[in-house]
Amino acid sequence: MAGRWIEQWDPEDETFWRATGEKIARRNLAFSVLSEHIGFSIWTLWSVMVLFMGPQYGIDPAGKFFLIATATLVGAVIRVPYTFAVARFGGRNWTIFSALMLLLPTGAAYAVMEPGTSYTTFLAVAALTGVGGGNFASSMTNINAFFPLRKKGWALGLNAGGGNIGVPVVQLVGLLVIGTAGATHPRVVLGVYIPLIVLAAVCAALWMDNLAPVKNDTGAAKEAVRDAHTWIMAFLYIGTFGSFIGYSFAFGLVLQTQFGRTPLQAASLTFIGPLLGSLIRPVGGLLADRFGGARITLWNFVAMAAATGVVVAASIQESLTVFLIGFIALFVLTGLGNGSTYKMIPGIFNAKAQAKGMTGEAADAYSRRLSGASMGLIGAVGALGGLGINLAFRQSFLTAGTGTSAFIAFLAFYAACSVVTWAVYLRRPAVTPVPAEEAEAAETKPQLGYARV
Repeated sequence: MAGRWIEQWDPEDETFWRATGEKIARRNLAFSVLSEHIGFSIWTLWSVMVLFMGPQYGIDPAGKFFLIATATLVGAVIRVPYTFAVARFGGRNWTIFSALMLLLPTGAAYAVMEPGTSYTTFLAVAALTGVGGGNFASSMTNINAFFPLRKKGWALGLNAGGGNIGVPVVQLVGLLVIGTAGATHPRVVLGVYIPLIVLAAVCAALWMDNLAPVKNDTGAAKEAVRDAHTWIMAFLYIGTFGSFIGYSFAFGLVLQTQFGRTPLQAASLTFIGPLLGSLIRPVGGLLADRFGGARITLWNFVAMAAATGVVVAASIQESLTVFLIGFIALFVLTGLGNGSTYKMIPGIFNAKAQAKGMTGEAADAYSRRLSGASMGLIGAVGALGGLGINLAFRQSFLTAGTGTSAFIAFLAFYAACSVVTWAVYLRRPAVTPVPAEEAEAAETKPQLGYARV
């Protein structure tokens, strides 16, 4: 048990999975969710801190959007090294370290969060919170290795959804503090999270495991970078997760800036969208397991474009009620799309393996190698969508005083995502070879390789 390393791990073996694998995998999933949950809360901390930053801080809305954009950028970029850290140091070991790293931005924010602090200092501290965004990549890579292909949609959706809930939870904590102590006590929020960070690290140390068979595969990483599907899925993930994290950071600030809500009023609404989007993410994975990730993703993007149209109309008419309905619908759809797109990744590489003539364990091994290598890159690029959203809002409010033009740009992007999903994965699906003897015996038609990924 020294170091809690598991030397043999084969989740595709039904006997092993039923006897011991499932219990171990579920235990690691539970504590992975806890650590990732806290990580998301710290990553999106400045979506709450800006609500406390009244006129006495001397920072205009454009400056606040740039603060949250900085946190988004660092969190996106750091996902790449975090992805490879799991194989280098072990999933349990890295979870302990990455959890403790969250003390750095939380403690720094506690030290500087007061009027009179320079904007440059706030910018540096906001950048530090990006380490919380990296937790997602290492957590997803780790959990991907624990579960068999048939369970990945559910497991990855639950892991990511439980982590994503960290966004509305930190916003609820902010609401509670503003509603009780007032908008001049941001340090109370930070004081709540410091012991929770320590708790997450202790739980990981006590109850998580490292998988010895999980090794960094530079060949797989290079192959994933060269594979067009890695970049196509990264583009689609910009539309789903990039939207989720970007809107999560910006929602409260948009309500304050465009609709004149007070900090308390904004905080009382901000958490609703991220909460629903987080809770529904596992549903997106389950729907993808049943009906195919590509189909769910296509119709999800169509619905996102429609919801954005509602938001644009509400923004022009200055209708807060309709705006909230459309925006919250967007959050729900980003959650569904997050689950369905991440389920597509292992499915795509499994279909490619079968198209190469691989079957059984060979196909499963190929899928695990390539999907694991690509997930960190896809997650990092997808998170950059959050940066794009906050920069678009910043520019829109600078030039027009509203977010309408930004939403129009988002609508066009969702339309593009719909077209790409249909054209690549549904219009002309790849054909999976069928052994000649099976085709002759059952007159089997060629199976669609990507239609049900």
